[in-house]
Amino acid sequence: MSPIAVHGNTADNPFDDRLDLSILGIGVDYPPFRHRPEALDTLANRFYEPSIALSKVLSINRFTGIETRASVGEVDHPLVNQAHPPNIKQLNEFFRVEGVRLSVNACRKAIEEWGGSVDEITHIVCTTCTNSANPGFDHYVRKELGIRSNIEKVLLHGIGCSGGLAAIRTAANLALGSSHQKKPARILVLACEISTLLVRSELDSIDQDQAVRIGVCLFSDCASACILSNNIGNETFSEPVFDILGWTHDMIEDTEDDLGFDVDPLGISSIYPPSQHHVLLTRTTGWKVVLTPNVPGRASAAVAPAFRSLVESIPDYSSPDSLPSASDFDWALHPGGSLIITGVQKAMNLTEDHLRASYEIYVNYGNSSSATIMAVMDKLRTMGKGRKEVVACAFGPGISLEMMILRRRGIEVNGHANTNGHAETNGHVEPNGHVQTNEDAETNGHAETNGRIETNRRAKSNGLAEVNGLPTEDVD
Repeated sequence: MSPIAVHGNTADNPFDDRLDLSILGIGVDYPPFRHRPEALDTLANRFYEPSIALSKVLSINRFTGIETRASVGEVDHPLVNQAHPPNIKQLNEFFRVEGVRLSVNACRKAIEEWGGSVDEITHIVCTTCTNSANPGFDHYVRKELGIRSNIEKVLLHGIGCSGGLAAIRTAANLALGSSHQKKPARILVLACEISTLLVRSELDSIDQDQAVRIGVCLFSDCASACILSNNIGNETFSEPVFDILGWTHDMIEDTEDDLGFDVDPLGISSIYPPSQHHVLLTRTTGWKVVLTPNVPGRASAAVAPAFRSLVESIPDYSSPDSLPSASDFDWALHPGGSLIITGVQKAMNLTEDHLRASYEIYVNYGNSSSATIMAVMDKLRTMGKGRKEVVACAFGPGISLEMMILRRRGIEVNGHANTNGHAETNGHVEPNGHVQTNEDAETNGHAETNGRIETNRRAKSNGLAEVNGLPTEDVD
């Protein structure tokens, strides 16, 4: 079976000539704290003995290309400075407060840009992979926003980093159902993740299993939201941000063990009773990232067939002799890691300019899982003149692939991005589209030029090569 074969392609049946689906507002809320790479060194040195695995992870952490990761707390936050990692009850209690707060802030930003009222919202679609309580966090967000109790809600789970785009896809299908009934739909879409509090749990695994785990180097915290409309009813507010032209969802075969996020009990907390017939008690300390070196290659190889299938399904591109190429679009790619970004860039013959928003978010905030894709979409529209249409793309556990084609509204389009109009967010964008990370890093003779994220970027630790955050060899 081909390694890039996919099943379940929803783009096989062409979309209607006019879906009349639009995104009316986007809101993103990053928490106030920023962790530079040395923050991980601080916690590792504070709680763990030196080891080969830990040394490798800390080396990788300095070469991910991420300058800062957004976090809900400082490095001295009490939850990550206990004798043991926070347990799942503590994580849930924290999410119930801070996750809901971030979510409400993001939703209010999206609603404010839309200009409508919470009374007009017809559905809520939410996702998270860093909380699994019941009722879900969407219940508390709804209450805080003052949305009526009989609103139709959907909470998506098990989809990880692809969740934000999957939630938009789900909302789009709900909106089409309302259109069939000739009813207005104004759908609040929300994604929220708090990942940085899992740092101690990941470090525990590295210490106890002597495994090289790179999730601890990549993930950050964020909430993002948007309002999706089927454009039925009187809309007297601002022009839509994007129109939705079509979407697809694919699963890459035989990759279930390559990318995941699983609840994992780890560590002997105590021995009870202290006798010959004792019982080992374990602590469930949250979720553990499953991420193998296969992910960038498998994910990047799946993008081209998914892209072609999707554009062929959209009536605006109906002529098979004149299908647009990937470079005709701007790309809002979920920045799962530097190798994923550069892998898709190479596979689709793109430039860094096409992916400028993905680079910008990755460098300055890190990977916030499901919440990242809407942050990239939001960033893209602040970066000056751009291409008229945008491919949004994200990967999740499975490996799943989500892709959507959007058309911009309300901007001057000249067929290419004007890099002089790029907005800066705690980072630097060079006129040629290169993202500067301000790192002049060199290790064992491998140096970066002007801090750019390059496809051949390599770090060395104890003689074992690491490429863009993905270890080529594990510790036995």
